[in-house]
Amino acid sequence: MDLVLSSIPLPVRLRPESPVSDDELMRFSQENEPLRIEREENGDILIMTPTGIRTGNKNLRIGRLLDEWAEQDGQGIGCDSSTGFKLASGAVRSPDASWTANERVNALTEAQQEGFGPLCPDFVIELVSPSDRLPNAKKKITEEWIANGVKLAWLIDVKSRTVTIYRPNEEPETLFDPTSVQGDGPVRGFELMMSRVWG
Repeated sequence: MDLVLSSIPLPVRLRPESPVSDDELMRFSQENEPLRIEREENGDILIMTPTGIRTGNKNLRIGRLLDEWAEQDGQGIGCDSSTGFKLASGAVRSPDASWTANERVNALTEAQQEGFGPLCPDFVIELVSPSDRLPNAKKKITEEWIANGVKLAWLIDVKSRTVTIYRPNEEPETLFDPTSVQGDGPVRGFELMMSRVWG
């Protein structure tokens, strides 16, 4: 793709005439930093604005806390919001924070690890930003992450001070103004103190 974005109002959805390869999508993303670019299952390219300062700070904090735990735990790696994962559906998505077991990451080639890794994280956290629509955020969790293999997902809505927990084949569980959220399944032992997120 030879399009460079400048003054186009965002978010925007592009429908290329022919499918965009992973390499083309990677190059397009790099040429248009700091925009967040994802590919949908049908091949559409979704281009979103960078986050604001407050949301960016919260994303960084959540990712840092997850990464610090992952480093101590030693069983997997954390990734930030700029990481693209190529899902089984063909979509390329970027969660705000994620964790994937070491054996799954190590099974990829070096080239796959340098690009959009063809795997779905085991655990994702999505933070609802002021520009997000809550129904769309919930739909992304169920139809993208859980449907493609995520074992645990948290949707954090700072405005309503809620955390909704998603697991495969279970109804979502919503926590209202929790003090902390405890990880289970793939991230058993991880605890996110919500005072670090709400403030």
